[in-house]
Amino acid sequence: MKKIFDYTAQELFRMLNDSSESNQIEAKGMDAVLRPGKDGKPDKFKYRTLMETVCSFSNEPGLGGGVILLGVGENKDDFFQRYSVEGVKDTDQAQLDIATQCKTMFNIPVYPQIRIEKLDGKNILKICVPELAGQQKPLFFKQQGLPSGALRRVGSSDQRCAEEDLRVFYADAFNGYDKTPIPGASVDDVDPEALKRYRVLRAKVNPSAEELLYGDQELLEALGCVCPENKRQLNLAGVLLFGSYKLQRRMIPTARIDYIRVPGNKWVEDPEASFRSIDMLGSLLLTLYRLVDAVNADLPKGFLLREGELQADSTGLPDRVLREAIVNAMMHRSYREDRPTQVIRYDNRIEITNAGFSLKEPEALGSPGSNIRNPVLAPVFHDTNLAETKGTGIKRMRELMASAHLAQPTFESSRERNEFTIRLLLHHFLGPEDLAWLAQFDGEGLNDAQKTALIFVREVGAIDNLTYRQMNDADTLKASKELRAMRDTGLLRDHGKGSATYYIPGDKLQSAMQERYHGNRETPQAPVQTPQASAQTPHAVAEIPPAVATDFSQELQGDLLSLGKHCRREKLNALILRLCAQRPLTRQNLAALLQRDESNLKKLLKTLVESHQLRYLHPEMVKHPKQAYITNQSSEERHE
Repeated sequence: MKKIFDYTAQELFRMLNDSSESNQIEAKGMDAVLRPGKDGKPDKFKYRTLMETVCSFSNEPGLGGGVILLGVGENKDDFFQRYSVEGVKDTDQAQLDIATQCKTMFNIPVYPQIRIEKLDGKNILKICVPELAGQQKPLFFKQQGLPSGALRRVGSSDQRCAEEDLRVFYADAFNGYDKTPIPGASVDDVDPEALKRYRVLRAKVNPSAEELLYGDQELLEALGCVCPENKRQLNLAGVLLFGSYKLQRRMIPTARIDYIRVPGNKWVEDPEASFRSIDMLGSLLLTLYRLVDAVNADLPKGFLLREGELQADSTGLPDRVLREAIVNAMMHRSYREDRPTQVIRYDNRIEITNAGFSLKEPEALGSPGSNIRNPVLAPVFHDTNLAETKGTGIKRMRELMASAHLAQPTFESSRERNEFTIRLLLHHFLGPEDLAWLAQFDGEGLNDAQKTALIFVREVGAIDNLTYRQMNDADTLKASKELRAMRDTGLLRDHGKGSATYYIPGDKLQSAMQERYHGNRETPQAPVQTPQASAQTPHAVAEIPPAVATDFSQELQGDLLSLGKHCRREKLNALILRLCAQRPLTRQNLAALLQRDESNLKKLLKTLVESHQLRYLHPEMVKHPKQAYITNQSSEERHE
């Protein structure tokens, strides 16, 4: 897969208008970067906003840098094209100014690569900003100093650093967090079965490995699982890899892994349904096998799609895919966060979520090379062949899924929530009925990726560029081309513009879906009712729909009616959680119920999701057009 610097300016411009991802691409119009200072006079530092993006691209860990297109401005009035080409009149002077400021404004000089390229017949500058090496971070403006003079790239914005951000750059520059000493954790607390399991696995990979000749104490020292100052004391990696259940329960109880079996396809779909939850603590080398066995016991059998023909062959989720996904969560988890890893088994998918965003961008997942968060844990998993080496684990997972003609795993990495989620969509195990249903589209000339997308749209109701390319291991341009091809044939219909574009069933697909429901005597799932605002005032607040309000208790309805225009944020949050605990509600529903402007609720809801108090109804596609919010209950609350 191409790196971001390898794309031409024309390709990057198309990505800006077509893609929902712009964390590595920034457009800068000349009016924006050369605007006057506060006193109305020309700013002492030209290109100030551009320099801020240079700083954030240089600093953001694991981002790999980014590209700035200077001379491309945001076009807020054009419904179909979000960005337009303005051009740079004096490219030579602009290059000189930018290069000079990059050398002089920061604490150390930086050297972006600047090229002149043509867009719509106009000259623009393509500025490639590489990520700095760890020992050079953080980059910051000399005049402002730290922390506010440093910036990080968060989503598609440049954010000034606070004190808490600096630990990202300074902490564990030479020592991983898994080397942290754990007071009270002794080698006497090691589980003998865990050491035995390591020896067995290591011998299978390399029977002549020298460490197999060591005694237990020497082995723990060789693997880096004890503290150099006190070799009888375990560090965090030692506790995680070889610690007994009692030791982990006493020292790091939140390092557990929760396996949760949820009936249905949605979180808390039926509040009365019983949840099955298994909380697993103990040596990771032993827990891994317990967890894989528990998940495998719940997996169905399915069917696969042969290249060029419809043929049903019994298959299942490859064991290596499931094991690699679980090991990835164990190995790359941030153990700084006091929250368990969750493996949730729905009827139609498996979701594995661990604390710690991916140190590689989602676009780079599967490419060679690995960014290691836990330098002691990782070699143990690699040496025992439990994890693929050199960052090839996700690539191998994709190959195995493709060889079985199953949908590619999808990934979600969030710096804001500091978590990583992998989803294995089990509703893409194609059965005979699904294969027969796809046969009616044989004349459309669809490839396997497009057929997979049709099943996804039939099951979920919509698809966007990000979901399509993760499912099919495609780049942005290929995904756009194939989605538009299905739109042009009437299978899909597009909505939204630019980065917000998504696709829903077109007339042909809608007709096929209705025939299927009619033949099965089923009815499609009713969409969540969405109150509409006044056409004359786009941001007006709608009246509370009786069909929505009467679903709630009299006490809750009374609290809604007594809610004034101004109330404390804590009270509003509590009311939102009470509402969403009753049933899924869209942002429009909540705006109507709370008598609040929908745009004002957006940030509030995002905060509740990031703090794990709310969860998306459609997590497999965050920007689903009918996205709704539900309460994210803990396992303890579910059992009450």
